[in-house]
This record gives sequence, structure tokens and C-alpha cells, in this order.
Amino acid sequence: MLKALESVKGLLKLDAVTIDNNIFRLHYKATVIILITLSVVVTSKQFIGDPIHCMGGGAVPEMVMNSFCWINSTFTLPERGGRLGQDVIQPGVAGHTDRDELKYHRYYQWVCFVLLFQAVLFYVPRSLWKRWEGGRIEMLVQELNKPEGAQEDHQKVVVDFFTTNMHQQNIYALRFFMCEILNFVNVVGQIYFMDMFLDGEFSTYGSDVVKFTMMEPGERSDPMSRVFPIVTKCTFHYFGASGSAQTLDGLCVLSLNIVNEKIYVFLWFWFGLLSISTGLMMLYRINVIVFTKMRMYLLRSRARLGPLEDIKTIAMKYEIGDWFLLYQLSRNVNPLVFNALISDLVKKLHGKEHV
Repeated sequence: MLKALESVKGLLKLDAVTIDNNIFRLHYKATVIILITLSVVVTSKQFIGDPIHCMGGGAVPEMVMNSFCWINSTFTLPERGGRLGQDVIQPGVAGHTDRDELKYHRYYQWVCFVLLFQAVLFYVPRSLWKRWEGGRIEMLVQELNKPEGAQEDHQKVVVDFFTTNMHQQNIYALRFFMCEILNFVNVVGQIYFMDMFLDGEFSTYGSDVVKFTMMEPGERSDPMSRVFPIVTKCTFHYFGASGSAQTLDGLCVLSLNIVNEKIYVFLWFWFGLLSISTGLMMLYRINVIVFTKMRMYLLRSRARLGPLEDIKTIAMKYEIGDWFLLYQLSRNVNPLVFNALISDLVKKLHGKEHV
């Protein structure tokens, strides 16, 4: 298991240069690490042993029964209730006829693959942004964090870059905003995807589990047992000693579902919080784009030691793309260096106006 988890070690490293924000990193770092780790846990026998054990009464070898029921899926009878241990041996497990509605549980076979697929989808916006960003911030930052005096020449280069390329960074900012939108669409879309994957059970799964834990025993059926049943049924057809077709109605214990039920409770809360925080980020981004004063206040928070007039000049003269690149730069350099950069930039702008 530890060897399998080595694939996520690269995501745990802190980036030398920041090209996004904390909410963005929750998507491609935290969520990807969580999903890959959960996928490894699901496939690891050291936690759950064999994922399925079926009882065929000795008529069929156990290994054959296990393999058959794992491949062809098992089922429960959702309409069959009653007193546990008297009317039914487990929720949804009872004798049945052709008239009974059977609910097949196939998704447990695919959980590990689905989790990996989701991890890939969460990394797509990061991959796009990294390609579109093209190392621009790293190029601007590379010399600015050196000891005092050593960065002055590069500081002039950065000032020249912002003045000569003024109003030309809007596409750069737009691409980042598109990736943020993609993050939001992805997390909301994945909530709907998991709801389809679990036959419409995921949308209320977490809240149902919370309600269940707060109720007295016997007042409510366990939603975890309903979605991820531990005991199910499996029908095996074979030829008997006389050559006639025989039907074996076996019971299966899905030990894998002990892990699955906990995984999806956690994911219900995690995806909910992630979608809410990403939605709030979208509202924040709209305000940044629309309101110049908000951009001024944000820039001021990064350059507290500089004159307020310099910040106002930058916010008024520069468009959203220029502001965004400058703000991203401020997240990667020393505040004193950034203050000096703002001061030189304003002087350059005033000099350009008087030419």
C-alpha cells in the first residue's frame, strides 16, 4: 500500500512559485490526494481482506461462488422489511419470488476505478492552467527574492515588462478565471455523477446518515446498509448430478462495503464544502472583475507600507489582466520588494504620461 501511495508524493510538495490560490489547490492537491488514497484503500486487502464471501451450502466450491457473484453482482429486496432476526436475517435479505423487485448492487466493483477517474478530472484544470501560464510568474519572480541590492536590475526589467506590455494581460487573466469556473463545474458535475453512480442515493446520503445517528434504534432504517449492504443475495445456476438445471440461492457478505459506506459519507461532506467554497470564490471573482475599488483594496493588502496614492494609480490605470498578474506577483515576493516595485512602476507610468 505504501508503494502505491508514492504516486501522490509529488502533490504534497510545496510549490516554489505560487500561480493559483488556496481554493484552486483544494481541487488539484487536497482532493486528488484524498481520491487516490481512498482508491488505494479500497483495493488493499490489509484492511478488509477478500472483498466478498459467499455461502453456497457446499453445492458449489466457495471460490467459484465468490468469483461468480463478484462478477455478476449481488442483489437485495428493498421492499422486504420486518423484524431483524425473525422476519429477515438482514435488511433487504429474505426469500423472494419472481414478483419481488430486486435491487442489484453493481457499483462496488467499480468504486476504485471511479475514484481514480474523479482524481484525474480534478487535476485537469490545474494541468490546463499550468500550460497556459507558461512560467510567466516564475520568470518575473526569479531574481526579486534575492538579498537587497541584488534584485534591483531585475526589478527594472519587471517594471519595463509591466509598462511596455500594459493592457496585454487580459487573456492571461481570462484563462485563469476559466480554470476557476471549470473547477466549479467539475465539482458540481461530480456530485451529480456520484448520485447517478449510486442510483440516486448520493444526493441525500450524508444528511440521511446524520439523521440516522441522531435517532433511537429501530426508528429508522440504516441508509448505509441500504446503499452499501453488508449481506446480499446471489443466484447461481448450475447442472445437478442428474444433468438437470439447478438454482442455488446463496448469501454473500460484502466486507468491502464496510469501507465504501464510510468513504462516501466523507465524500458527501467534502464535496459539499468544496462546492460551497468554490461557489463563494466565483462570487469573489465577479466582484474583483466588476469593482475597481475592490482591486485597489486587495492590492493595498499586499503593499501596506507604500503610499495609498500609488495603489490608486495602479488600480485605475491598469486593466484586470495587468492587475491580476501584478497581484499574483505580490504573492511570491517580499512585501518590501513589492512596495519598491509599485513605487517604481508608478514613477514609470507618470514619466510615460509626461513624455
